[in-house]
Amino acid sequence: MAERTYAIIGAGALGGYYGGRLAHAGVETHFLLRSDYEHVRRHGMTVESTDGGFQLPRVSACPRMQDMPPCDVVLLTAKTTANAHLIPQLPAVVKPDGVVVVLQNGLGVEDAVAAVVGAERVAGGLCFLCSNRVAPGHIRHSDYGLITLGDYAPGGELRGITERIRAIGGDLESAGIPIALREDLYSARWHKLVWNVPFNGLAVLLNTETDQIMHDPAARRLAEDLMWEVVAGAKAVGKTIAPEFVEKMMRDTENMKPYSPSMYLDYRAGNPMEIETMYANPLRAAREAGVELPRIESIYRQLAFLDKQR
Repeated sequence: MAERTYAIIGAGALGGYYGGRLAHAGVETHFLLRSDYEHVRRHGMTVESTDGGFQLPRVSACPRMQDMPPCDVVLLTAKTTANAHLIPQLPAVVKPDGVVVVLQNGLGVEDAVAAVVGAERVAGGLCFLCSNRVAPGHIRHSDYGLITLGDYAPGGELRGITERIRAIGGDLESAGIPIALREDLYSARWHKLVWNVPFNGLAVLLNTETDQIMHDPAARRLAEDLMWEVVAGAKAVGKTIAPEFVEKMMRDTENMKPYSPSMYLDYRAGNPMEIETMYANPLRAAREAGVELPRIESIYRQLAFLDKQR
């Protein structure tokens, strides 16, 4: 059993699944729950999974961050649209020698956390996971689950694979979560954008799931073109994404069960979408390096229009 204690800030589709796996494995895990708090307090948490489901009859949960105990590792798994409210409260939840691991979509998400808790107490991760919250306290995992972990350094510098990242990765692996460790977190974030940029945005704009995008020749071509623009953006800031990675993302999506990306679910629910970290930040980084990404710019402007209508 892990010696470290964990806090899950945002127990939705992502945090509920990963935090649930940690708790099920016997790791001391505390959840921030807001709308689901009363239900989970009374009935526990249910995780359906292709890798084996389980029930947590008793869950250590709080409706407010100030009521949570300080933990060794804080997994920030809430949507980035909640960061303005959540990030200022992080110092109360992370121990003085602890670390906040930012498991969120987009680029630049660690910077805001580092400004509050200190750069030396921040790491990040990219989640390739098909999971949805289908009811209060009920998570349904349908595919994948890999977390790519890396330590944070200001300005996108390399920290290497540190001992604390190895230790956190070991805790997650012991809970049945596949892990990959990376020396270059900034590069890993650009790699994740290769999938997020096309499929989140197109699912919203085309009002469909991933399988329909892949089965339509025109939509599939557009998704691939957007991927290559992400590759161009990464190259502009000095990060290389191999052509084989684009091919793998297309192949993985083709083999994926029909899936509604998180942004599509947010749009359908009338919630704010994560367009700033997923689109505006990469566009800004590429532009500052002298490269324009016109297809991504077009997707961003359309999503921004729809978001304002909320």
